[in-house]
Amino acid sequence: MTNGFFCGKCGQFHAELPMDFGADAPAPFYSIPQAEQDARCELTSDLCMIDQKEFYVRGCLEIPVIDGPRPFVWGVWTSLSKHNIKRMAELWESPGRESEPLSFGWLCTSLPLYPETLLLKTNVRTRPVGYRPLVELEPTDHPLAIEQRNGITMKRVRELAEALLLSDESMRIFKTVSDKVNCQKFA
Repeated sequence: MTNGFFCGKCGQFHAELPMDFGADAPAPFYSIPQAEQDARCELTSDLCMIDQKEFYVRGCLEIPVIDGPRPFVWGVWTSLSKHNIKRMAELWESPGRESEPLSFGWLCTSLPLYPETLLLKTNVRTRPVGYRPLVELEPTDHPLAIEQRNGITMKRVRELAEALLLSDESMRIFKTVSDKVNCQKFA
């Protein structure tokens, strides 16, 4: 089976199947009127603070691909407590930070193509410097948690990618990550 696909939007064959989709901001950021975002929010590619009391980190929710070369990755945002975000920021460039304990959070990205994913329970695992945290869902019967636990096939990856690429609304929030840059590595 080829890794490429025919795009239903442009009708062209693309040689590479996207294996990464990510949101640029947590869901609560999008609920703030655009005119107020600069005053109320601090947003980088990895951290977000809203009204100096809500804290979010961007991480990678990896789905094993049983018959593929690597995991399918959702770039998602999770909430963290003030204490945990402060500790994570203090250690952001520190070697050995991956030995930190897990941080509890709530998933703050609404992923399309699944029943609602907002506020699923997560654990955030810090990884070595240069890698975004790993987001692990609580093992429940939610389809996303089942896929993270059991894995998916390349056929499912193709279904996800084609559905996301066909949806203007999904592509407004979710961007493909260049195949030249691993989603887990900082650009």
